[in-house]
Amino acid sequence: MTGIPSSSARLTFSDLQMTVHNLYLFDRNGVCLHYSEWHRKKQAGIPKEEEYKLMYGMLFSIRSFVSKMSPLDMKDGFLAFQTSRYKLHYYETPTGIKVVMNTDLGVGPIRDVLHHIYSALYVELVVKNPLCPLGQTVQSELFRSRLDSYVRSLPFFSARAG
Repeated sequence: MTGIPSSSARLTFSDLQMTVHNLYLFDRNGVCLHYSEWHRKKQAGIPKEEEYKLMYGMLFSIRSFVSKMSPLDMKDGFLAFQTSRYKLHYYETPTGIKVVMNTDLGVGPIRDVLHHIYSALYVELVVKNPLCPLGQTVQSELFRSRLDSYVRSLPFFSARAG
């Protein structure tokens, strides 16, 4: 007995079913501009508008806490936090747009992914579109479909998560 697990007991990358649960897009005033979900296993049990307010309030509080209590200079501020069940990833633009994605714990830093959602999808398909009023829920079907395609193409998105 060597204490080394047999090859059948070892986990491989393909054994890990990482995925995306949901995504929120908020403006600087806390208005939820967009919400999507993919593999959300548990609903909040409250109306979506209430959920958006709770999420934005929590983000506001965490940002404030981190900026005041961090022993280090927090140039980038709050980027992510995790619980025992999921990881919340956070990206804020200079204009105050906030992109929030909840994933499984195995997903590493995804700041570049959130930046891409903001710059290549939101800015290009919503902000630059004169038919999309700013400060309101995004109604663009093109934005929704491109966002969905992009998220599903991510290496950590698993269609078989369950």
